[in-house]
Amino acid sequence: MGLKYLVLLMGLISMVGLITVACSSEEATESTAAVASGDSRLDLVKNRGKLICASRNDVPGYGSLDASGNNVGFDIDLCRAIAAAVLGDPKAIEIRYISASERGPTIQSGEVDVLVRTVTWTTSRDAQWGNYAQTMFYDGQGFMVKKSLGIASAVELKDATVCVTQGTTTELNLQDFSTQNNLNITPLTFEESDAVIAAYTSGQCDAFTNDRSQLAAIGSGFDNRSDHVILPDTISEEPLGPVVPHGDEQWFDIVKTVMGILIYGEAYGVEQSSVPSAVTGDTKVDRLLGITGSYGQESLGLSQTAAQDVLKAVGNYGEVYDRNLGPGGINLPRENGRNALWADAACTNCPKGGQIYAAPLR
Repeated sequence: MGLKYLVLLMGLISMVGLITVACSSEEATESTAAVASGDSRLDLVKNRGKLICASRNDVPGYGSLDASGNNVGFDIDLCRAIAAAVLGDPKAIEIRYISASERGPTIQSGEVDVLVRTVTWTTSRDAQWGNYAQTMFYDGQGFMVKKSLGIASAVELKDATVCVTQGTTTELNLQDFSTQNNLNITPLTFEESDAVIAAYTSGQCDAFTNDRSQLAAIGSGFDNRSDHVILPDTISEEPLGPVVPHGDEQWFDIVKTVMGILIYGEAYGVEQSSVPSAVTGDTKVDRLLGITGSYGQESLGLSQTAAQDVLKAVGNYGEVYDRNLGPGGINLPRENGRNALWADAACTNCPKGGQIYAAPLR
């Protein structure tokens, strides 16, 4: 082959490579470009035909793979609920697996429609990352240690090495706790949860810190679970819920409303297996299900019967909880705890019951 033709061929190959890179870049920035051009997030999702949700597959109860390779969990069900409301199909989702440190940049870029990955709501994240739609689980940070250490409280972790996930509020809380109690704790940080767990189980650190629910979830997978204990101390507040990109109030309101549908579905006793489609005579239930009245579906761009789609797809909040975090999952107690409904209060005019509560649907 002559030099002239070789140069031409190499030029064509280079052009093909540039086109491939351009196409990949175009796909990666589709959401950002569409929103920047004035399209609403709702229109973008509908035109795409799927909801892009940033989440995980490495923590039982929240997001993990079942025996058939399906992504399941509390956070995954929240994504499915949004897809059911917006697209009428809970399976029309794409899960983007991201690390803890990637959560902020991912939602800031607008490349995903929602972030649901055990994300703690804080004021700085609210200002810098995106809008927190609704607290769907109240948690707190704790510590797991090997029973053989004989430690009964976190304040006994003097000069200890503690494994923690990098780029999280967990890491910051650990530093505060160590400083406040003069413990001189040395954090051993890893970006991926699997690496943190592996370091702890292999003895590279004395303790492992995370949200208490995640400690219980991860510990449930240990072969020697009884050799580990979760200390009684809770050192932080960790309200968890979905986050949406800044800049689209309608989308923010949609996701808040879908979370409210799950909560009020439980409060009104509407279960997945028996969602009414005709008048029940209960005004609140009939309004929730779009049979009579309205709670703003038209303004939100949702179908009148969006709640029926949501509840048929994933069930109400209690069913989602029980399936993933309760008896059907990692078995975290809920009754009389913060993650019970406010409606489970023992009286009607006193601050008892749980903290799971949403804006009234009307």
